[in-house]
Amino acid sequence: MPDTTLTSPDRLRKIDQLREKNVGTHMPLPQLVVVGDQSSGKSSLLESLTGIPFPNGQGLCTRYATQITHRREREEEVVVSIIPGPDASEEHRGEVGGYRRRVGSTGELRKEFGSILREVNAHMGIKTHDNPHGTHTFSRDVLKIEKCGPHEGYLTVIDVPGIFRNTEEGVTTESDKVMVLDMVRGYIEQERTVILAVLPSTVDIMTQEILNLAEQYDKQGERTLGVLTKPDLLVERSTKAVVCDLVNGKKRPLNLGYYVVRNRGADEDASAKEEEEEGENKAGSITMWHREKMFDEEPWCRLPRDRVGVAALRERLQDLLGHITDKAFPKLRAEARKMLAECKRSLDQLGASRDTPQHQQMYLSDMAARFQQIVRGALEANYSSLPEIEESDSLRLITNVVNMTDRFNCEFIRKSHAYRFENEEPPSKCHGGSGCCASEAENAKSWWHDGASSRPKFPELESIIDMDWVEGEKASASSETKDIMPWISHMYSRSRGVDVGTFGPGLLSSAFREQSQKWKPMAKLYLSNVVLVMHDFIVTILGKICADGKVLDELKSVLSDELLRRYQAAMDKAVFLVDIERESKPYTLNVAFGAALQGSRSSRIAAPLVQQCGETPQGEKYFNLVDIRRVIEEKPNPQEVSESIHDILEAYYKVARERIVDNLFRQAVDHCLLTGPESPLGLFSEKWVLGLEKQDLESIVGESRLVSSKREQLTKKMQDLESALKILR
Repeated sequence: MPDTTLTSPDRLRKIDQLREKNVGTHMPLPQLVVVGDQSSGKSSLLESLTGIPFPNGQGLCTRYATQITHRREREEEVVVSIIPGPDASEEHRGEVGGYRRRVGSTGELRKEFGSILREVNAHMGIKTHDNPHGTHTFSRDVLKIEKCGPHEGYLTVIDVPGIFRNTEEGVTTESDKVMVLDMVRGYIEQERTVILAVLPSTVDIMTQEILNLAEQYDKQGERTLGVLTKPDLLVERSTKAVVCDLVNGKKRPLNLGYYVVRNRGADEDASAKEEEEEGENKAGSITMWHREKMFDEEPWCRLPRDRVGVAALRERLQDLLGHITDKAFPKLRAEARKMLAECKRSLDQLGASRDTPQHQQMYLSDMAARFQQIVRGALEANYSSLPEIEESDSLRLITNVVNMTDRFNCEFIRKSHAYRFENEEPPSKCHGGSGCCASEAENAKSWWHDGASSRPKFPELESIIDMDWVEGEKASASSETKDIMPWISHMYSRSRGVDVGTFGPGLLSSAFREQSQKWKPMAKLYLSNVVLVMHDFIVTILGKICADGKVLDELKSVLSDELLRRYQAAMDKAVFLVDIERESKPYTLNVAFGAALQGSRSSRIAAPLVQQCGETPQGEKYFNLVDIRRVIEEKPNPQEVSESIHDILEAYYKVARERIVDNLFRQAVDHCLLTGPESPLGLFSEKWVLGLEKQDLESIVGESRLVSSKREQLTKKMQDLESALKILR
């Protein structure tokens, strides 16, 4: 077998080593795969190509893939072993991985091959007449035969079980048929596989299922090579012409073309086989020469000589294997390194093994530590160091809360009072106009309803986020605020006593409660929005740091009750602060109150005097004392009292309004929700994990069978890829 390939033998050897390590299940390896129907002549073709004496008609080598490797070595030797299938259990790997048989020559292999195959079938668990206790008919294990010697070339071919259409009662089943087809697909779909489609010349090529199957994965026919067998059985000139047209590319062309070979017939006796084997070892086979002498006859003699015969096919396959190996080899290491990194990332996401309470506690503690690290960054607006939230505006927690508080403050200044004070512009015109901030009510409503915004819906918060508050705030905050003086005059007329020139002590309290009637729904709305943003943050971050869906669901379930309690505590704090302001007797030590009150009183006197202002010849302004007396003395007492109530109420309301907004943020939001000891953000912590009982740990992070299987697969894949990188050095 002459060595015509320019490929380094070391590269071919490394590819075989990668295949032994099951690396081919993770990334495509350059390989030649022989496929065909059960009666296509595959076994005879393989024997002609490789010299391995496959027994015809016994079905011994068609129950699993067979990898035949030729390698040039000083000593002649044939080594038979088993490569465990990609999904084999550790027990099965140990059973088949330890199998190894060595024989000194192909002649010895011929004598012992039957017993070797029986041993292989037993190790794989294949059910045969000799092994009736086998559990299955086909196996995904691979029989590996290495044929070494000083005259061997470098060639590796893989034979897969032949596909079949009809099942045999007691031997094969429909599931076997599906399994074989799946095995064939698994090999030929790989982009670095050259498909050797074995096609009997005696059957219409257009009806061959294997060629149609190859076309599904190699649509342009760039890596499919057709091998036409049994030409010696053709009698009619027309059928021979069809075969010649295929080889000449006139029908159903393939990029790699077609070859015609004549295999050994099933009726050739053992002496002919031995003669052929002996002839092959001497670089010439008399039997094969006689067999292929038919290609000197019409119409075969008109075909290109490099397209007929086993020797031409073998030489072409060596060239092909060398070509695809040289093309793929530089990329294999980069692909293995990339896949290994992805595999490690997937394992890191699963975390450490969780089969003991200690492992479970460590796993959950690491997750809690990462969660608290993200919380600290989110509260300090240090987003650049947190990949989980850097690209998401909705997860920029403190920024969203501060912006929301600014909007709330703006809305509170404009719309929180029931009646408009004197000299105050309507809400649509005051404080920079309606565009100074978006409506808090509209924001909250859109955040809650599905389809109106990107904000998620959290049914678990319905007991805290009351939709009646949102609707009530929307209705009251959007209604036009009425003028205050008619209302004050009415209140005074209904509350007058025998006081002389003044009003009763309870009137101001009643007026303030009436004027601040929107405070509670607006405060609840503000807290509701903060809770929504915070809950969204917590749930989303937990999802980002926990790759195990089962653990995530269990963790959220366990945290849920305490989170809701803490949210409710913040809401209760907000209601408490509003009630303190509205139900207590109006009182303040803030000097701004006195200054505002004096300013209002001065304005009431100054406003009418401006109209009476005179001017001297020198241009100086002056007021007549008579006018001043008239302005002060002519005002009716009820009007003066109503104006006094208005001025006191306005001065106090503005002080109380600033105070409640500050207190809502500092106490209800900052202390209860963001940074206090009972903050929902601080619940999932390492301290909380350490306080869990063993049964709670098992319930939350106990590894499911699915996750355990996934971890096992990733670990095996990582080991295979690490071995691949060592081989490819």
